[in-house]
Amino acid sequence: MLAQQRQQTILERVRASGGVRVADLVRELGVSDMTVRRDLESLAERGLLEKVHGGATTLGPGSTEEPGFTAKSARQQQEKEAIARRAAQLVGPGTAVALSAGTTTWALAHHLVSVPDLTVITNSVPVADVFHRTPRTDRTVVLTGGVRTPSDALVGPVAVAAIRRLHVDTLFLGVHGMSVRAGFTTPNLLESETDRELVAAAHRLVVPVDHTKWNIVGISTIADLAEADVVISDQGLPAEARAELTERVGELIIAEGTQ
Repeated sequence: MLAQQRQQTILERVRASGGVRVADLVRELGVSDMTVRRDLESLAERGLLEKVHGGATTLGPGSTEEPGFTAKSARQQQEKEAIARRAAQLVGPGTAVALSAGTTTWALAHHLVSVPDLTVITNSVPVADVFHRTPRTDRTVVLTGGVRTPSDALVGPVAVAAIRRLHVDTLFLGVHGMSVRAGFTTPNLLESETDRELVAAAHRLVVPVDHTKWNIVGISTIADLAEADVVISDQGLPAEARAELTERVGELIIAEGTQ
């Protein structure tokens, strides 16, 4: 097998399983340990994988990487739907809620269209569109202005000014990642500023977030874990994350129907 073919095989294995061990590649490819390590070094230098002790893994997302709304909406659909259903149970008639941008908050919006006498504040164009498509005379929707991000959030000084004098019962905060060290984060600096203003406007902070966001860190922190009154996740959330969140947030809810 030529080096190029061998490296392509290694790359396919890494992408399929998320990581490979040098020892396994030596056995499967029938080459020496040194040959495998040279292949991994070559692939790492080209930015195609990340070398780790004893093997290699897929490249983790950068702290400023921001996938578009369409790309994110195709990920973890079952988990997001279950989380959204559970989050909707926290909203009663006659309340004011804020929904930040995100595909999980967008899923939540679909479950809130039937709630009577609801006031909704959002900086998400897709979220606002959900309510626009199902109008009610007893509903008020306020869409902030601002500069549009790849994730269809409206951010920046205009959005911040619109939110600053508002007060809501509950904020449902969509996040890019969460970790003990960095808290709830986003890859967009302007979005973090806007989201912090939403946090300040809310009496209760609820973070609906699927398990893949654990230990993902964006460039800017929106809030510390301890600021969350409720975190709603799915059954794929690892034991380590459950323990850390249970210790730090007001309440951790694991949505049913996520397996």
